[in-house]
Amino acid sequence: MADDAAKKAKQAEIDRKRAEVRKRMEEASKAKKAKKGFMTPERKKKLRLLLRKKAAEELKKEQERKAAERRRVIEQRCGTHKDWTNADEATVNKILKELWDRAFKLESEKYDLEIIFRVKEAEITELNAQVNDLRGKFIKPTLKKVSKYENKFAKLQKKAAEFNFRNQLKVVKKKEFTLEEEEKEKKPEWTKVGGDKGKEEES
Repeated sequence: MADDAAKKAKQAEIDRKRAEVRKRMEEASKAKKAKKGFMTPERKKKLRLLLRKKAAEELKKEQERKAAERRRVIEQRCGTHKDWTNADEATVNKILKELWDRAFKLESEKYDLEIIFRVKEAEITELNAQVNDLRGKFIKPTLKKVSKYENKFAKLQKKAAEFNFRNQLKVVKKKEFTLEEEEKEKKPEWTKVGGDKGKEEES
């Protein structure tokens, strides 16, 4: 019985200590939450949703503003939209004349600007050349590094030694270019045969 009472007292003490530890931990967690402020997970989620919604609205407004600016620039450059559906022939001719005049004016302006651009470009190139001359800066060509002691003509000499002029000459048949004297010295065969017979008869 005494053992049971001691065990119960010990268990009660352990439970009391655990309760104290739990209480301390809860107080510590409450203190941390209090330090963090009022930003609970639900509030954070709501804030994220609101920020996304606001960003989407701003993006939509920016797109609308860009579209309006684009329309304004197009109207300024190309003129307002013309209604062709219910227009008669005179109105159509008038609109076409206005468009042709606008196109002619723009092309002439473009040509003038191109000429001005070319002239300015030539002037800039000339001025750059003058500045470089005054500074003494010239574009130096890239030189190949060569050894001071290397024989510069070694490759050419080697090629000349390998090149055989006799092999390059055309081979000619000797029979084609025999001299007339050699042909005269050669006697026909019948003379040789006749001459041999005459010698035999004399003997």
